[in-house]
Amino acid sequence: MIIQLNENITTEQENFVRGIVTKTGYALNEVKTKRQRYLVCVGNKPFDIRTIGNLPGVHDVHYVADANKLVSNEWKVKNTVIDLGDGIKIGEGNFSIMAGPCSIENEAQIETTVTFLKQQGIKIMRGGVYKPRSSPYAFRGLGIEGLKLFYKECAANGIKIVTEVMQMDQIEAMYEYVDIFQVGARNAQNFNLLDALGEAGKPVLLKRGISGTVEELLSSAEYIFSNGNEQIILCERGIRTYEKAYRNTLDLNAVPYLKSKTHLPVVVDPSHGVGIRAYVESMSLAAVMAGADGVIVEIHENPEKAFSDGQQTLNFTEAELLVDKLRKTYQLRETFQ
Repeated sequence: MIIQLNENITTEQENFVRGIVTKTGYALNEVKTKRQRYLVCVGNKPFDIRTIGNLPGVHDVHYVADANKLVSNEWKVKNTVIDLGDGIKIGEGNFSIMAGPCSIENEAQIETTVTFLKQQGIKIMRGGVYKPRSSPYAFRGLGIEGLKLFYKECAANGIKIVTEVMQMDQIEAMYEYVDIFQVGARNAQNFNLLDALGEAGKPVLLKRGISGTVEELLSSAEYIFSNGNEQIILCERGIRTYEKAYRNTLDLNAVPYLKSKTHLPVVVDPSHGVGIRAYVESMSLAAVMAGADGVIVEIHENPEKAFSDGQQTLNFTEAELLVDKLRKTYQLRETFQ
């Protein structure tokens, strides 16, 4: 059960609501976001929610059977749309293309990529400044100084930034330079980090764990929401299976499933999902038809010289063709709805 409280609820009214709920044997958890205050109530006893809905100070009450109550669509009338400002939105009715290199390498690379994105009408640039690499000897990013260069060029050109945060102590230093914090697959169940991002309040793009289930992805999103942040984007990026022909198994089944279970936007990362450049286009277009709200794709002016993940990165010519096909495919999808 989720109880939405009025903004002007008095202490006396709230205590009365809490008292009724606890008498039924339900455990109470308070959640306060920028938009609303909630009481998330967990219990199994039959309960007539009408006894709560008519109480002074209560805006609304919802029965939610799902374990991950806040991210469930059982109680949301409208799906969540992430508003990044400047008319840039992610979610229902908006197909978002996020593109950029795996790693931010230098200032010239940022400038070249930003110029390309502007030409294509892409408003969100991805790029890593902290890179979790399998080998400790691989390039691990430019860190906060690289992020400042990234931000300077993007802000001057009206482009939003999505970049990965790996540790709790990086959040504060990164905060003013980031529009969307990305949680990578390796940190999908780093619950301390998820708690901290919930408190930070900025939009979070949450990737599915390397071998994570969709329910585990939803549970991770619940951690962020329950700590006060409703601005969450779920990302299917492929999972590790027994198949060795490509980097990961891109689970496009997850897209319609998640869209049916949650009110949060769902995007797909086909670059990591397949890990082979020649197949990124096919999987991107398939993601559109599966119902995704957007894709996040790796691009580089010269992938063969990229510091990381060049084998799955599109060059600018390939990216330009893909962007055109993505938009046409999305228009086609919309005609069937």
